[in-house]
Amino acid sequence: MFSRQWWFISRMMRRLWFTATLYCLFGVVSALAAIWIAPYLPDDLPRSFGSNAVDSILSIIASSMLAVTTFSLTTLVSATSAAADAATPRATSLLLEDRTAQRALSTFLGAFLFSLVGLIALNTELYGERGRFVLFIATLIMVALIVVTLLRWIDHLAGLGRMGETISRVEEAAQKAFSAYRAAPIFGANPWAPPAVGAIAIFHPRIGYLQHLDMAALSDIAEELDATLHVERRPGSHCEPTVPIAHLTLSDKSRTLEDTVPGRIASAFTIGNRRSFDQDPRFGLIALSEIGSKALSPGINDPGTAIDVLATLTRLMAADTGPEEPSKVLHERIYLLDIAEDDLMEAAFMPISRDGAGLLEVAIRLQKSLAAISAHSSAPASAAARRMAASALARARESLTFGEDRKRIEDEYARLFNHS
Repeated sequence: MFSRQWWFISRMMRRLWFTATLYCLFGVVSALAAIWIAPYLPDDLPRSFGSNAVDSILSIIASSMLAVTTFSLTTLVSATSAAADAATPRATSLLLEDRTAQRALSTFLGAFLFSLVGLIALNTELYGERGRFVLFIATLIMVALIVVTLLRWIDHLAGLGRMGETISRVEEAAQKAFSAYRAAPIFGANPWAPPAVGAIAIFHPRIGYLQHLDMAALSDIAEELDATLHVERRPGSHCEPTVPIAHLTLSDKSRTLEDTVPGRIASAFTIGNRRSFDQDPRFGLIALSEIGSKALSPGINDPGTAIDVLATLTRLMAADTGPEEPSKVLHERIYLLDIAEDDLMEAAFMPISRDGAGLLEVAIRLQKSLAAISAHSSAPASAAARRMAASALARARESLTFGEDRKRIEDEYARLFNHS
């Protein structure tokens, strides 16, 4: 698990402005590098070869790249808006973190600054003859980079913002979080146990969602105080100042707690206005379920997308069979709440089971998905899948008005879950 600082850095590196800044700096340095490299070139270099045309080439790049950057940024904004309208607003952050789109926009902006700085340096006569030749070679390399980036960007635009692409991106983010959760469901802490009587309640001053939990920092504080921490909020939970985020139990009951300790503990809990995919497996499941639920709304009426989402959720939640090994305890003094399997099933399937109960094809596919998860998961997850299947069957019975449809869903449930 990342510490709070590394988590902030990783989040920052995924932002569009960060990538664009790096490319812009590279463009500026590339344009000025000719000034520094020129003195080291041999005197008999054919400097006149093409160097006189560099002014015109840079002018073309400067004018065209500004227009291309503006167009590409408009396209990206339109794609995120389309994804928010057709799929879910929770997917927009993933589209803005798309590496191909970030590299394309950053390359175009960097090429614009490269040409702009090059033209300024040329007009102020900072380049000598050898410097103009180096700039010409760098310009040719920049043109080749622009062409390759444009070709990749054109191919990428075919799927940007489309429903299938949006589902794939949410699935990828959910898969990372869900796999990490299955590997370490309680982040290396001890299984939950209630705090002792008289434990000190720790509160967080902010209202919002817990985005990141710095377990290493909490463990260090507990070691320093010779205490145990019972963490009652995990990433994805809503926090408010009146509800404790943790309870601290000191080994020495007579010890006085310093005033700075609650603030240090609270600083290990990163609270934000919105949930994050990183440590929250439920958020990815909720986002996928929202896509399927919206597809079943009367205004869209697209059961096929809901069925695609059910297939995606099945891939995410169906784990390998076999006994699960308990996760290694890395933080001996920390106790953390786990996520109930019923909560995971509800996050993934409840909206679709509600909104698709009146559609036979969706109801049958939901039963098949839950049967697959039940067959390929641990005992607790399998039992939760069966309970969700029974709930979905009850909803379908209430919603399906045609008697033959009700019989089909009942027969399917009996066949899949070995009911007579």
